[in-house]
Amino acid sequence: MREAVRNLDRLLHIQECMDNIQEFIGNKTFDEFVADKLLFYAVVKNVEIIGEAANMLTHEFRDEHTEVDWRPIVAMRNVLVHDYIHISQDMLWATITQDIHHFKIHIEKFYEEFK
Repeated sequence: MREAVRNLDRLLHIQECMDNIQEFIGNKTFDEFVADKLLFYAVVKNVEIIGEAANMLTHEFRDEHTEVDWRPIVAMRNVLVHDYIHISQDMLWATITQDIHHFKIHIEKFYEEFK
């Protein structure tokens, strides 16, 4: 039971961060995104949390949900935290404007499984 609660909490953190990112970005363009340091780093922090929360999901949960490739999500977090000087603005933009939408669909489904 403890592991299920842990997974549920992590899914909630992921979902909240994805919602934050979508709210922060709104209808902004790439140029507006990279020009606004506060916005840029707010998004970076939320992507970091998503990666950390994904990493903290139990191995069993990730093994049961192979429709998501968890490795690049965790790897993105590692780059943002440990190799922050080399953050690719283009890659981050692609992640938040394309990848997060698809990932969010899965996370919402997983979250509903716990209800």
